[in-house]
Amino acid sequence: MDLEQAKGLAEDALKRAESSGATYAEARVQGTRVREFVLKNGEPQPSFFEEGYGVGIRVLSRGALGFAATNSMDAASVKDLAARAVKLAGASSSILKKPIKFDSSKAAKAKWAPKEKKKIEGADATWLREVLMEAEKRIADGKAGVKIPGRIIVILAGLDEKYYVNSDGAKVQARIPRILSFCSLTAMEGGETAQRFIQQGETGGLEVVDRIGLVARIEEEAKVMGKVLRNSRKPPTDTLDVVLSPELSGIAAHESVGHPQEADRVLGREGAQAGESYLKADSIGRKIGSAEANVSDDPTLPNSNGMTPVDDEGVTGRKRRLIKDGYINEFLQNRVTASEFGVESNGASRASGFDREPIIRMANTFVEPGDYTTEELLKEVKHGVFFKSFTEWNIDDKRLNQRYVALEAYLIENGEVKGLVKAPVLEITTPRLWSSVKARSKKLEFESATCGKGDPMQGAPVWTGGPETLLAGIKLGAR
Repeated sequence: MDLEQAKGLAEDALKRAESSGATYAEARVQGTRVREFVLKNGEPQPSFFEEGYGVGIRVLSRGALGFAATNSMDAASVKDLAARAVKLAGASSSILKKPIKFDSSKAAKAKWAPKEKKKIEGADATWLREVLMEAEKRIADGKAGVKIPGRIIVILAGLDEKYYVNSDGAKVQARIPRILSFCSLTAMEGGETAQRFIQQGETGGLEVVDRIGLVARIEEEAKVMGKVLRNSRKPPTDTLDVVLSPELSGIAAHESVGHPQEADRVLGREGAQAGESYLKADSIGRKIGSAEANVSDDPTLPNSNGMTPVDDEGVTGRKRRLIKDGYINEFLQNRVTASEFGVESNGASRASGFDREPIIRMANTFVEPGDYTTEELLKEVKHGVFFKSFTEWNIDDKRLNQRYVALEAYLIENGEVKGLVKAPVLEITTPRLWSSVKARSKKLEFESATCGKGDPMQGAPVWTGGPETLLAGIKLGAR
């Protein structure tokens, strides 16, 4: 079955749901094709291939939501599924404290896809293997200047095709080709070890491999691990300034801003699944940082890993200014939470597959760039540490207390970058972090990530990023 054949099933499901008593209904047909190749310590692992179609149906009936999904793509099965989703919603209505409502967001009619020069369908097992073998050749047997006995490299070429309709009039078709790479490296030297996990990815065709410099990036990261093991020394632990690279700025923005500003977390609905939030429903307008603290999430960035110009509720996406000049400016919303907050959805609802209900998700979360060049920013630092990459991070369920351990980090003295320091640790609360922001560079760079949330778990492709961000008056720890 192809997408054109599946469209009629989505339309039929909508009609059956409405005739069965749904006051609102939506149907999302999704086809997925994935090819994956894995190398483990130079040895090819079994190749992975997946292809299939399915349909997810969500309805509102008697003030309750019902969701059902199937990969049985025949008309009778899909129509029966729609009717059962309505019954499921009705059976749930008696336990609700108050009826669920959707906001009045304008229904989108759109057809979208990222730019794609070389069709993703050209990614066969031979091509995927060649890409990984080139990366392996550059880092195996100490060729990158350090022994790396633990090497796992994965490349994935995927294509999602979607067709979405709802009873408010939305009709959205999407083609989403994507290249993703995961690399886990463990290096050893002189009885010491270093670990690094790298993820790279964009939407687009096979040209993404060259555009992101996938092979060269793996080689460079391996070389850095060797330098860290050989040359790093104990970091300072007095009060100083910290410069976060785009990578560190991005992970901090994603974990301590994006997640706690998901409206479902704020309302307590993710507490037993993905965590809670230190923020409350009335936190809009709360001062959380300095005037230099500006964090956004933008699903419209071309060829980004989280590109979603129209979300999985048929709402046109837009840039979300989460923190503006140090103040909580808005939450990430879907149509249900937006109705509760008395606003309109900002297009933040996504589902990882046809058999998953759309929930509030980030897309591309980043610290906004500032006015300084990198050199000007560093000159502001008399005594500090530059966190260039991380080897470890963690944060509590409320997204309040967090810890970042650097892999590649440098001492800064009188505006000059000096030698490597070993595993400096930044432990800080969310308000303290964003209140410490003194300046931001003009640079804006992104890293790829897979964001986990929901039950059943949904892994959403995202970007995290930002400029170099200067934090003033920080006391570091050491591991």
